[in-house]
Amino acid sequence: MVAQDRLSTAFAALADPTRRDILMRLRSGPLTVSDLAVHYPMSRPAVSQHLTVLEKAGLVARDRRAQWNDCSLATASLDEAAAWIEQQRADWIERFDLLDEHLRRRREHDRATDNHSEGD
Repeated sequence: MVAQDRLSTAFAALADPTRRDILMRLRSGPLTVSDLAVHYPMSRPAVSQHLTVLEKAGLVARDRRAQWNDCSLATASLDEAAAWIEQQRADWIERFDLLDEHLRRRREHDRATDNHSEGD
């Protein structure tokens, strides 16, 4: 899968508040689908569907043991999304710094022009 496609899948999965909340709950460690389902006003199969979306996006890993399905965070896709966001942030900071420098020079130029014309 191309990196951009993985990012699109991860961001689409993260767009849902329930899925973001599931990821927050998994930060403290693996939980079963049943453990997660008690926190949401939806059926266990609906929570499982959210987990499937997160799993396909590479944000959650499931480990089946006996009749239990342990879910845990998978950080690779999150790291990839965070790196992409950080790169965008760095690019924007650089652009704003360049704009700030341009405006500073422009103000200095305008002041020099105003001072020069006042002396005439």
